[in-house]
Amino acid sequence: MSFNALSDAALDQLFRQARTVHAFKPEAVSDATLRQLYELFKWGPTAFNGQPGRYVFVKSAEAKAKLMPALSPGNVPQVESAAATVIVAYDTRFPEHLPTQFPGYDAKAVFDANPAIVEPAAFRNSSLQGAYLILAA
Repeated sequence: MSFNALSDAALDQLFRQARTVHAFKPEAVSDATLRQLYELFKWGPTAFNGQPGRYVFVKSAEAKAKLMPALSPGNVPQVESAAATVIVAYDTRFPEHLPTQFPGYDAKAVFDANPAIVEPAAFRNSSLQGAYLILAA
Protein backbone atom coordinates (compact mmCIF):
# COMPACT_ATOMS: atom_id res chain seq x y z
CA MET A 1 0.00 0.00 0.00
CA SER A 2 1.31 3.43 -0.87
CA PHE A 3 0.15 6.79 0.29
CA ASN A 4 0.48 10.37 -0.82
CA ALA A 5 2.06 12.49 1.88
CA LEU A 6 0.59 15.88 2.58
CA SER A 7 2.65 18.84 1.51
CA ASP A 8 4.91 20.53 4.04
CA ALA A 9 2.61 23.56 3.89
CA ALA A 10 -0.40 21.40 4.86
CA LEU A 11 1.55 19.66 7.63
CA ASP A 12 2.72 23.04 8.92
CA GLN A 13 -0.86 24.33 9.01
CA LEU A 14 -2.26 21.20 10.68
CA PHE A 15 0.50 20.42 13.16
CA ARG A 16 3.79 22.30 13.20
CA GLN A 17 2.36 25.81 13.41
CA ALA A 18 -1.10 25.03 14.79
CA ARG A 19 -1.88 26.49 18.19
CA THR A 20 -4.94 27.23 20.27
CA VAL A 21 -6.06 30.82 19.76
CA HIS A 22 -7.54 33.11 22.38
CA ALA A 23 -8.86 35.90 20.17
CA PHE A 24 -11.07 35.93 17.12
CA LYS A 25 -11.78 38.28 14.25
CA PRO A 26 -15.17 39.99 14.55
CA GLU A 27 -16.53 38.17 11.51
CA ALA A 28 -19.66 36.05 11.26
CA VAL A 29 -19.51 32.39 10.22
CA SER A 30 -22.34 31.37 7.94
CA ASP A 31 -24.46 28.29 8.44
CA ALA A 32 -23.29 27.18 4.98
CA THR A 33 -19.66 27.34 6.15
CA LEU A 34 -20.50 25.30 9.27
CA ARG A 35 -22.29 22.71 7.13
CA GLN A 36 -19.28 22.57 4.81
CA LEU A 37 -17.02 22.06 7.84
CA TYR A 38 -19.24 19.25 9.14
CA GLU A 39 -19.32 17.55 5.74
CA LEU A 40 -15.51 17.61 5.67
CA PHE A 41 -14.85 15.96 9.03
CA LYS A 42 -17.94 13.84 9.72
CA TRP A 43 -16.57 10.56 8.33
CA GLY A 44 -13.13 10.73 9.94
CA PRO A 45 -12.15 7.25 11.15
CA THR A 46 -13.47 6.01 14.48
CA ALA A 47 -13.63 2.53 16.01
CA PHE A 48 -16.00 0.43 13.89
CA ASN A 49 -16.95 3.66 12.06
CA GLY A 50 -19.26 4.20 15.03
CA GLN A 51 -19.32 8.02 14.71
CA PRO A 52 -20.78 8.64 18.20
CA GLY A 53 -20.03 12.37 18.09
CA ARG A 54 -22.93 14.82 18.15
CA TYR A 55 -22.49 18.56 17.67
CA VAL A 56 -24.27 21.72 18.69
CA PHE A 57 -23.10 24.83 16.86
CA VAL A 58 -23.70 27.84 19.10
CA LYS A 59 -23.78 31.23 17.36
CA SER A 60 -26.37 33.56 18.84
CA ALA A 61 -25.81 35.72 21.91
CA GLU A 62 -28.83 34.06 23.54
CA ALA A 63 -27.45 30.56 22.98
CA LYS A 64 -24.00 31.61 24.22
CA ALA A 65 -25.60 33.04 27.37
CA LYS A 66 -27.11 29.62 28.09
CA LEU A 67 -23.69 28.03 27.63
CA MET A 68 -21.81 30.40 29.97
CA PRO A 69 -22.63 28.61 33.28
CA ALA A 70 -21.00 25.43 31.94
CA LEU A 71 -17.71 27.12 31.03
CA SER A 72 -14.50 27.48 32.94
CA PRO A 73 -14.11 31.18 33.76
CA GLY A 74 -11.04 31.46 31.55
CA ASN A 75 -13.03 30.33 28.51
CA VAL A 76 -15.81 32.91 28.81
CA PRO A 77 -14.06 35.67 26.81
CA GLN A 78 -13.25 33.28 23.96
CA VAL A 79 -16.81 31.99 23.70
CA GLU A 80 -18.21 35.52 23.88
CA SER A 81 -15.96 36.72 21.05
CA ALA A 82 -16.08 33.63 18.82
CA ALA A 83 -18.41 33.68 15.83
CA ALA A 84 -19.36 30.10 16.66
CA THR A 85 -18.68 27.64 19.44
CA VAL A 86 -19.17 23.92 18.99
CA ILE A 87 -20.32 21.62 21.77
CA VAL A 88 -19.01 18.12 21.08
CA ALA A 89 -21.12 15.48 22.78
CA TYR A 90 -21.65 11.77 22.25
CA ASP A 91 -24.52 9.39 21.67
CA THR A 92 -24.42 6.17 23.70
CA ARG A 93 -26.89 4.66 21.23
CA PHE A 94 -24.27 4.65 18.47
CA PRO A 95 -24.07 0.80 18.42
CA GLU A 96 -27.59 0.76 16.96
CA HIS A 97 -26.11 2.18 13.74
CA LEU A 98 -23.17 -0.21 13.47
CA PRO A 99 -24.89 -2.68 11.14
CA THR A 100 -24.88 0.01 8.43
CA GLN A 101 -21.78 1.95 9.53
CA PHE A 102 -19.60 -1.15 9.89
CA PRO A 103 -21.05 -4.00 7.81
CA GLY A 104 -17.83 -6.07 7.91
CA TYR A 105 -19.12 -8.09 10.86
CA ASP A 106 -21.59 -7.76 13.70
CA ALA A 107 -19.82 -5.12 15.79
CA LYS A 108 -23.12 -4.22 17.46
CA ALA A 109 -23.01 -7.61 19.19
CA VAL A 110 -19.69 -6.63 20.81
CA PHE A 111 -21.41 -3.72 22.55
CA ASP A 112 -24.65 -5.58 23.23
CA ALA A 113 -22.66 -8.28 25.04
CA ASN A 114 -20.74 -5.75 27.14
CA PRO A 115 -22.77 -2.57 27.80
CA ALA A 116 -20.04 -1.23 30.11
CA ILE A 117 -17.81 -0.47 27.12
CA VAL A 118 -20.37 1.70 25.30
CA GLU A 119 -19.83 4.96 27.18
CA PRO A 120 -16.01 4.82 27.21
CA ALA A 121 -16.02 4.03 23.49
CA ALA A 122 -18.46 6.87 22.80
CA PHE A 123 -16.39 9.32 24.85
CA ARG A 124 -13.07 8.29 23.29
CA ASN A 125 -14.33 8.31 19.71
CA SER A 126 -16.34 11.53 20.01
CA SER A 127 -13.19 13.17 21.42
CA LEU A 128 -11.35 11.95 18.34
CA GLN A 129 -14.12 13.41 16.19
CA GLY A 130 -13.73 16.71 18.04
CA ALA A 131 -10.06 16.67 17.06
CA TYR A 132 -11.05 16.04 13.44
CA LEU A 133 -13.34 19.07 13.68
CA ILE A 134 -10.45 21.23 14.92
CA LEU A 135 -8.18 20.03 12.11
CA ALA A 136 -10.90 20.58 9.52
CA ALA A 137 -11.52 24.11 10.77
